Amino acid sequence: MRALALVYAWCVSDSATAQAADHQAKPTIVLVHGAFAESSSWNGVIAELNRDGFRTIAAANPLRGVASDAAAVSAVIGSIGGPVVLVGHSYGGPVITEAANGKNNVKALVYVAGFAPDKGESSLTLSGKFPGSTLGEALLPVARPDGGQDLYIQPEKFHEQFAADVPAAQASLMAATQRPVADAALAEPSDAPSWKTIPSYAIYGSADRNIPPAVMKFMAERAHSVKTIVVEGGSHALMVSRPEAIALLIKEAASAQ
Repeated sequence: MRALALVYAWCVSDSATAQAADHQAKPTIVLVHGAFAESSSWNGVIAELNRDGFRTIAAANPLRGVASDAAAVSAVIGSIGGPVVLVGHSYGGPVITEAANGKNNVKALVYVAGFAPDKGESSLTLSGKFPGSTLGEALLPVARPDGGQDLYIQPEKFHEQFAADVPAAQASLMAATQRPVADAALAEPSDAPSWKTIPSYAIYGSADRNIPPAVMKFMAERAHSVKTIVVEGGSHALMVSRPEAIALLIKEAASAQ
């Protein structure tokens, strides 16, 4: 009996060691939400990635300004010992673009319906590069004590504007928990683009009403993205409506040599 117990203990230990080694070999996936969303918007993607043994971190994006938000995400990256795949949604795109600069452990960038700006570009200038965005008509500005403005999407317009392919009840919850972005953040010019030196991947929906699909196509082509996926009928909230497709692209980016 004692011999059997020792064999069982050895097997369990060996299996745990193998699982730990596999976990360490995989890059950590850092997910950065954008405006009008929050960290839990990645829950479906996280579930898919965790199922395959990836460590995931849904970073809190302050949504105050590109440089300061990127510094916050950069600190998260700096706390991770191994390789990292950075994933940014919407305004999270400029944040990961800047946060990756100087971080040698970032092996790939994944833009999920996200901006991939060049130096001097902002979310605002890029969104107007091609027609198609209806975001401006749906915004609700709220004055802050410091004289600036926070921008929300009007709750009654949130479903159609942001998450048209998400069930209405779920979109209603997302509207209630949305986090505002400072208007100055959307207008802040970006610094050096890390996508010029780090492989990038892109996925966006053909029915996005926040960022025109033509803009995202332009950015993906300019960045020479390794792979670009267009989700037919996909809204801006792809991380909620199509988590499997996003997780699959992230896993592809993570496994690339």
